[in-house]
Amino acid sequence: MKLIKLMLLFILIGSFTSCIGTKKLTYLQESEQQVDSLMAIRQIQKPYRVQTNDLLSIRVKALDQELVGMFNPIDDNNVSATGEERLYYDGFLVDNHGNIRVPTLGEINVLGFTLEEIRLKIEEELLTNYFKEEANIFVTVKLAGIRYTTIGEIGSGSQVIYKDQVTIMEAIANAGDIELTGDRTDVVVLRQYPGGQKVHHIDLTALDAINSPYYYIQPNDLIMVKPLPQKSLGFGVNGLETFSAVASVVALITSLILLSNRL
Repeated sequence: MKLIKLMLLFILIGSFTSCIGTKKLTYLQESEQQVDSLMAIRQIQKPYRVQTNDLLSIRVKALDQELVGMFNPIDDNNVSATGEERLYYDGFLVDNHGNIRVPTLGEINVLGFTLEEIRLKIEEELLTNYFKEEANIFVTVKLAGIRYTTIGEIGSGSQVIYKDQVTIMEAIANAGDIELTGDRTDVVVLRQYPGGQKVHHIDLTALDAINSPYYYIQPNDLIMVKPLPQKSLGFGVNGLETFSAVASVVALITSLILLSNRL
Protein backbone atom coordinates (compact mmCIF):
# COMPACT_ATOMS: atom_id res chain seq x y z
CA MET A 1 0.00 0.00 0.00
CA LYS A 2 2.84 2.35 0.85
CA LEU A 3 4.49 1.62 -2.49
CA ILE A 4 1.26 2.38 -4.37
CA LYS A 5 0.88 5.72 -2.56
CA LEU A 6 4.43 6.68 -3.47
CA MET A 7 3.79 5.79 -7.09
CA LEU A 8 0.59 7.85 -7.19
CA LEU A 9 2.46 10.82 -5.71
CA PHE A 10 5.15 10.41 -8.32
CA ILE A 11 2.56 10.42 -11.11
CA LEU A 12 0.87 13.52 -9.69
CA ILE A 13 4.13 15.47 -9.42
CA GLY A 14 5.24 14.38 -12.88
CA SER A 15 1.95 15.48 -14.44
CA PHE A 16 2.26 19.02 -13.05
CA THR A 17 5.97 19.49 -13.73
CA SER A 18 6.26 17.97 -17.19
CA CYS A 19 3.33 19.35 -19.16
CA ILE A 20 3.76 22.65 -21.03
CA GLY A 21 2.07 25.64 -19.38
CA THR A 22 -0.07 28.12 -21.31
CA LYS A 23 2.38 30.97 -20.60
CA LYS A 24 4.95 29.19 -22.76
CA LEU A 25 2.44 28.76 -25.59
CA THR A 26 0.71 32.16 -25.71
CA TYR A 27 2.06 34.85 -28.04
CA LEU A 28 2.47 38.55 -27.16
CA GLN A 29 1.30 38.44 -23.54
CA GLU A 30 0.75 41.65 -21.58
CA SER A 31 2.76 42.04 -18.39
CA GLU A 32 -0.42 43.05 -16.53
CA GLN A 33 -4.06 42.27 -17.19
CA GLN A 34 -5.55 45.16 -19.16
CA VAL A 35 -8.73 45.77 -21.15
CA ASP A 36 -8.54 47.26 -24.66
CA SER A 37 -5.05 48.58 -23.97
CA LEU A 38 -3.17 50.65 -26.55
CA MET A 39 0.40 49.55 -27.06
CA ALA A 40 2.76 52.36 -28.04
CA ILE A 41 5.01 51.25 -30.91
CA ARG A 42 8.49 52.58 -30.25
CA GLN A 43 10.26 50.69 -33.01
CA ILE A 44 10.37 52.45 -36.40
CA GLN A 45 11.13 50.11 -39.26
CA LYS A 46 14.15 51.40 -41.17
CA PRO A 47 14.25 51.11 -44.97
CA TYR A 48 15.78 47.81 -46.04
CA ARG A 49 19.21 48.01 -47.66
CA VAL A 50 19.87 45.49 -50.39
CA GLN A 51 22.25 42.60 -49.69
CA THR A 52 23.92 39.99 -51.89
CA ASN A 53 21.65 37.17 -53.14
CA ASP A 54 18.59 39.44 -53.01
CA LEU A 55 16.27 39.18 -55.99
CA LEU A 56 14.92 42.47 -57.35
CA SER A 57 11.98 43.15 -59.64
CA ILE A 58 12.60 46.20 -61.88
CA ARG A 59 10.16 47.56 -64.44
CA VAL A 60 10.37 50.65 -66.67
CA LYS A 61 7.21 52.22 -68.09
CA ALA A 62 6.57 55.22 -70.32
CA LEU A 63 3.86 56.84 -72.42
CA ASP A 64 5.19 54.90 -75.40
CA GLN A 65 5.83 51.44 -73.95
CA GLU A 66 7.75 50.32 -77.04
CA LEU A 67 10.48 52.84 -76.24
CA VAL A 68 11.29 51.18 -72.91
CA GLY A 69 10.72 47.59 -74.04
CA MET A 70 14.46 46.93 -74.29
CA PHE A 71 14.94 47.75 -70.59
CA ASN A 72 12.38 45.23 -69.38
CA PRO A 73 13.42 41.55 -69.16
CA ILE A 74 11.73 39.18 -71.60
CA ASP A 75 12.23 35.43 -71.35
CA ASP A 76 10.91 33.92 -74.57
CA ASN A 77 11.82 30.40 -73.50
CA ASN A 78 9.72 30.52 -70.33
CA VAL A 79 6.68 32.62 -71.24
CA SER A 80 4.44 30.13 -69.42
CA ALA A 81 6.26 30.59 -66.10
CA THR A 82 4.21 32.30 -63.41
CA GLY A 83 4.61 33.55 -59.84
CA GLU A 84 7.89 32.75 -58.12
CA GLU A 85 9.15 30.84 -61.15
CA ARG A 86 8.64 33.89 -63.36
CA LEU A 87 10.47 36.10 -60.86
CA TYR A 88 13.37 33.64 -60.90
CA TYR A 89 13.76 34.11 -64.65
CA ASP A 90 12.92 37.81 -64.90
CA GLY A 91 14.29 39.08 -61.57
CA PHE A 92 17.69 40.70 -61.04
CA LEU A 93 19.93 38.77 -58.68
CA VAL A 94 22.43 40.78 -56.63
CA ASP A 95 25.77 39.04 -57.16
CA ASN A 96 28.64 38.64 -54.70
CA HIS A 97 30.01 42.04 -55.76
CA GLY A 98 26.70 43.77 -55.06
CA ASN A 99 25.87 44.31 -58.74
CA ILE A 100 22.85 43.60 -60.92
CA ARG A 101 22.84 43.44 -64.72
CA VAL A 102 20.12 45.54 -66.31
CA PRO A 103 19.41 45.26 -70.06
CA THR A 104 21.20 48.03 -72.00
CA LEU A 105 22.32 49.79 -68.80
CA GLY A 106 24.75 47.01 -67.92
CA GLU A 107 26.03 46.45 -64.37
CA ILE A 108 24.70 48.66 -61.59
CA ASN A 109 25.97 48.48 -58.04
CA VAL A 110 23.07 48.26 -55.56
CA LEU A 111 24.73 46.81 -52.45
CA GLY A 112 23.70 48.75 -49.36
CA PHE A 113 21.19 50.93 -51.24
CA THR A 114 17.51 51.20 -50.37
CA LEU A 115 14.91 50.36 -53.01
CA GLU A 116 14.08 54.06 -53.38
CA GLU A 117 17.75 54.94 -53.90
CA ILE A 118 18.05 52.24 -56.57
CA ARG A 119 14.94 53.57 -58.33
CA LEU A 120 16.35 57.11 -58.41
CA LYS A 121 19.70 55.80 -59.62
CA ILE A 122 18.13 53.97 -62.57
CA GLU A 123 15.85 56.90 -63.43
CA GLU A 124 18.81 59.29 -63.48
CA GLU A 125 20.77 56.94 -65.74
CA LEU A 126 17.85 56.62 -68.16
CA LEU A 127 17.14 60.36 -68.32
CA THR A 128 20.81 61.20 -68.75
CA ASN A 129 21.63 58.75 -71.52
CA TYR A 130 18.44 57.53 -73.19
CA PHE A 131 15.34 59.67 -72.69
CA LYS A 132 14.13 63.22 -72.27
CA GLU A 133 11.82 64.43 -69.54
CA GLU A 134 8.95 64.40 -72.05
CA ALA A 135 9.12 60.61 -72.24
CA ASN A 136 7.58 60.56 -68.75
CA ILE A 137 9.32 57.36 -67.70
CA PHE A 138 8.17 55.54 -64.60
CA VAL A 139 10.49 53.09 -62.79
CA THR A 140 9.45 50.64 -60.09
CA VAL A 141 11.94 48.69 -57.96
CA LYS A 142 10.74 46.05 -55.52
CA LEU A 143 12.04 43.01 -53.73
CA ALA A 144 10.85 39.94 -55.61
CA GLY A 145 9.25 38.62 -52.44
CA ILE A 146 10.77 38.25 -48.98
CA ARG A 147 12.44 34.87 -48.83
CA TYR A 148 13.29 33.23 -45.51
CA THR A 149 13.95 29.77 -44.07
CA THR A 150 12.53 28.09 -40.96
CA ILE A 151 14.02 25.11 -39.11
CA GLY A 152 13.51 23.40 -35.75
CA GLU A 153 10.16 23.14 -33.97
CA ILE A 154 8.31 24.81 -36.82
CA GLY A 155 7.28 23.90 -40.36
CA SER A 156 10.73 23.59 -41.93
CA GLY A 157 11.66 24.82 -45.39
CA SER A 158 12.11 27.94 -47.52
CA GLN A 159 9.18 30.34 -47.69
CA VAL A 160 8.32 33.40 -49.81
CA ILE A 161 5.86 36.18 -48.92
CA TYR A 162 5.05 38.78 -51.56
CA LYS A 163 4.86 41.89 -49.40
CA ASP A 164 7.10 44.89 -48.78
CA GLN A 165 7.20 44.26 -45.02
CA VAL A 166 6.65 41.01 -43.13
CA THR A 167 6.55 40.53 -39.36
CA ILE A 168 8.01 37.46 -37.72
CA MET A 169 4.48 36.52 -36.61
CA GLU A 170 3.33 36.48 -40.25
CA ALA A 171 6.41 34.48 -41.23
CA ILE A 172 5.76 31.88 -38.54
CA ALA A 173 2.06 31.62 -39.41
CA ASN A 174 2.96 31.21 -43.09
CA ALA A 175 5.31 28.36 -42.15
CA GLY A 176 2.58 26.53 -40.22
CA ASP A 177 3.12 27.94 -36.69
CA ILE A 178 5.50 26.76 -33.95
CA GLU A 179 4.93 23.26 -32.58
CA LEU A 180 3.68 22.88 -29.00
CA THR A 181 7.15 21.66 -28.08
CA GLY A 182 8.84 24.78 -29.52
CA ASP A 183 10.39 27.46 -27.32
CA ARG A 184 8.55 30.70 -28.10
CA THR A 185 10.49 32.60 -25.42
CA ASP A 186 13.77 32.41 -27.35
CA VAL A 187 13.28 32.38 -31.11
CA VAL A 188 16.59 32.74 -32.94
CA VAL A 189 16.97 34.86 -36.09
CA LEU A 190 20.15 34.41 -38.14
CA ARG A 191 20.43 37.57 -40.25
CA GLN A 192 22.71 38.52 -43.15
CA TYR A 193 24.77 41.73 -43.05
CA PRO A 194 27.44 43.15 -45.39
CA GLY A 195 30.14 42.03 -42.96
CA GLY A 196 28.71 38.57 -42.32
CA GLN A 197 25.89 36.98 -40.34
CA LYS A 198 24.68 37.74 -36.82
CA VAL A 199 22.48 35.80 -34.40
CA HIS A 200 19.56 37.61 -32.73
CA HIS A 201 16.99 36.50 -30.15
CA ILE A 202 13.36 37.50 -29.65
CA ASP A 203 10.79 36.48 -27.02
CA LEU A 204 7.47 36.06 -28.82
CA THR A 205 5.52 35.47 -25.61
CA ALA A 206 6.09 39.11 -24.55
CA LEU A 207 3.97 41.92 -26.00
CA ASP A 208 7.06 44.14 -26.14
CA ALA A 209 8.35 41.88 -28.96
CA ILE A 210 6.61 44.20 -31.44
CA ASN A 211 9.22 46.85 -30.55
CA SER A 212 12.13 44.53 -31.25
CA PRO A 213 14.35 45.44 -34.23
CA TYR A 214 13.94 41.81 -35.31
CA TYR A 215 10.12 41.80 -35.25
CA TYR A 216 10.17 42.53 -38.99
CA ILE A 217 12.05 39.89 -40.93
CA GLN A 218 14.43 40.60 -43.80
CA PRO A 219 15.23 38.65 -46.99
CA ASN A 220 17.37 35.55 -46.42
CA ASP A 221 16.60 35.43 -42.66
CA LEU A 222 16.91 32.02 -41.01
CA ILE A 223 14.35 31.53 -38.21
CA MET A 224 15.24 28.78 -35.73
CA VAL A 225 12.96 27.46 -32.97
CA LYS A 226 14.56 25.36 -30.25
CA PRO A 227 12.70 22.52 -28.49
CA LEU A 228 11.44 22.85 -24.92
CA PRO A 229 12.93 20.50 -22.27
CA GLN A 230 9.69 18.49 -22.27
CA LYS A 231 10.50 17.15 -25.73
CA SER A 232 13.99 15.96 -24.85
CA LEU A 233 12.68 14.35 -21.64
CA GLY A 234 10.07 12.47 -23.63
CA PHE A 235 7.06 13.60 -21.55
CA GLY A 236 3.75 14.64 -23.10
CA VAL A 237 2.89 18.17 -24.05
CA ASN A 238 -0.26 18.21 -21.92
CA GLY A 239 -1.43 16.74 -18.63
CA LEU A 240 -3.14 13.69 -20.16
CA GLU A 241 -0.13 12.71 -22.26
CA THR A 242 2.21 13.22 -19.30
CA PHE A 243 -0.01 11.16 -17.03
CA SER A 244 -0.09 8.35 -19.59
CA ALA A 245 3.70 8.40 -20.00
CA VAL A 246 4.39 8.41 -16.26
CA ALA A 247 1.70 5.77 -15.60
CA SER A 248 3.31 3.47 -18.18
CA VAL A 249 6.68 3.81 -16.47
CA VAL A 250 5.15 3.19 -13.03
CA ALA A 251 3.24 0.14 -14.33
CA LEU A 252 6.45 -1.28 -15.73
CA ILE A 253 8.31 -0.75 -12.46
CA THR A 254 5.44 -2.31 -10.49
CA SER A 255 5.43 -5.35 -12.73
CA LEU A 256 9.16 -5.82 -12.29
CA ILE A 257 8.84 -5.53 -8.49
CA LEU A 258 6.02 -8.07 -8.37
CA LEU A 259 7.93 -10.49 -10.55
CA SER A 260 11.06 -10.15 -8.45
CA ASN A 261 9.07 -10.86 -5.24
CA ARG A 262 7.67 -14.08 -6.72
CA LEU A 263 11.09 -15.38 -7.63
